[in-house]
Amino acid sequence: MGPAGVNVDGHRRRRTLSLVLGSGGARGYAHIGVIEELERQGFEIRSIAGSSMGALVGGVYAAGKLQQWRDWVLPLQRLDVLRMVDWTLTGGGFIKGDRIVRMLREQIGEIDIEDLPIRYTAVAVDLDAQREVWFSRGSLFDAIRASIAIPTIFRPHRVQGRLLVDGGLLNPLPVSPTLSDMTDITIAVDVNAMAEPLPGVMPLPGDDPSQRVRSDADASPPRSRSRRLFGALLGRRLPAAIAREPGLLELFSRTLDVVQETITRLKLAAQPPDLLITIPRNVCTFYDFHRAEEAIEIGRVRTREALAQWLPLQRRCADPSDRDIDSRG
Repeated sequence: MGPAGVNVDGHRRRRTLSLVLGSGGARGYAHIGVIEELERQGFEIRSIAGSSMGALVGGVYAAGKLQQWRDWVLPLQRLDVLRMVDWTLTGGGFIKGDRIVRMLREQIGEIDIEDLPIRYTAVAVDLDAQREVWFSRGSLFDAIRASIAIPTIFRPHRVQGRLLVDGGLLNPLPVSPTLSDMTDITIAVDVNAMAEPLPGVMPLPGDDPSQRVRSDADASPPRSRSRRLFGALLGRRLPAAIAREPGLLELFSRTLDVVQETITRLKLAAQPPDLLITIPRNVCTFYDFHRAEEAIEIGRVRTREALAQWLPLQRRCADPSDRDIDSRG
């Protein structure tokens, strides 16, 4: 095999890659845009590893239903999201998660991971053993349900007697399951990257004025019981001049962001991918599941930008003649 993307006979081939999709709640919608842009630029995804929302999007893609699922999430509004939430005060979480998984199962159907056309790994955490669990065989939905079980938000999921929760607790960006892949490159997508100035968005309490996040929480006051409850959990939006305490979910999400960002930095230092695509965490909060369009678009844009900077460097490293041409001006 010659330089990446070129066979020994000189013919171009599709570059194969392992894709690592990080956790981050609704920000994980950006993974859809990442996948779409990678395919548009001619990459062949042969392996996916993901935690939490990364496991969900990666599983949907591996099952060949990403476009169908994308069409379903794009029109979702806040009330649509609320209707999917099965609230509970027992079982270790505010949300059972049964309705969400049932709707996913209806869209994708029952399928085992080993029957998927590409290699797939979902990461969860065994609370009792205090270690990661990698799902690379068995029910795809067991894998997804376990990996998205955010503690105190979704009920933990039991599989073969194990009490499993969100994989992002120990490995928000799971590069390690892809280390044995025989692919050309590994690309990881961090949707919990440092906040950046984003134009045309409103600030959240505690944000730097230059670091904004899209949110419609300051819209008209909630009217129904479910909306009042959701508003109390999120924290009611007040004018910027009036101090207020964050809601339960807001406080939890900001705390989780801090923890996952720290773990991600440590994991990346130990096992860096060939290319890291970063999505700023202030594009939306982890519970803004009605903002798919914006997250998908930023995923597409950030992927295009990252590849535009990275690919020329790879070509120069692979083809000495390019360096000769550059040196001759």
